[in-house]
Amino acid sequence: MLPLRFSDLVAASVHLFTALGAVCGLLAALAAFDGAWERMFAWLGAALVIDAIDGTFARMARVEERLPRFSGERLDLVVDYITYVFVPALALLRGGFLSGTSGVIVAALILISSLYHFSDLASKAEDSSFVGFPTLWNIVAFYAFALTPPALITYPVLIALVLLTFVPMHWVHPVRVARMRGVTLAMTVAWSVAAVASVWHGFPPPLWCQVVLVVAALYFAGMTVELTFRARPGD
Repeated sequence: MLPLRFSDLVAASVHLFTALGAVCGLLAALAAFDGAWERMFAWLGAALVIDAIDGTFARMARVEERLPRFSGERLDLVVDYITYVFVPALALLRGGFLSGTSGVIVAALILISSLYHFSDLASKAEDSSFVGFPTLWNIVAFYAFALTPPALITYPVLIALVLLTFVPMHWVHPVRVARMRGVTLAMTVAWSVAAVASVWHGFPPPLWCQVVLVVAALYFAGMTVELTFRARPGD
């Protein structure tokens, strides 16, 4: 057996850091069962932060080189499915945004369509945008709690997003897409401030938070349309 090097322990600690996202998902699920929605989104937010920075740590620690047997990408996908998909679907049910048999069916469609996206080897475009709705159900659920739309709006929007998982539209990545990156980063920061303030204040959040969230959603939707048209063959 080869001696265990300090660099190997550092690499393993990066995997452990990524795995903490699953613990955040568990704590978020427990909060959902308690109806403690602010606490639930705080844990989902912590998981989002872990997901945003663990890749940087992995590259710094040269994890693929140090621990070639273990796939950080697989680990990341498992954790993301818990925190981006399963817990948010549970929250939509427990929060009353989905109810009855129809609600369970929509939640099931969220789970199944997301598995397709997670398994799609062509889910990233050359410009680093996502191809198809990128299963950001944690964000969708957050909007539901922040804006409390009626069921006549909630159900069609959720079903539309499920269908858009299979449509090759290009959804902007908040950091990696070069097109209008400065504006996108500024909008992401504004969204993050409004999101943190919303969770800190409690639902429903102040009007200014709701306005920022809506403006950010419109911007990212517009960028999706713009990137999709730019990606058309012949453009």
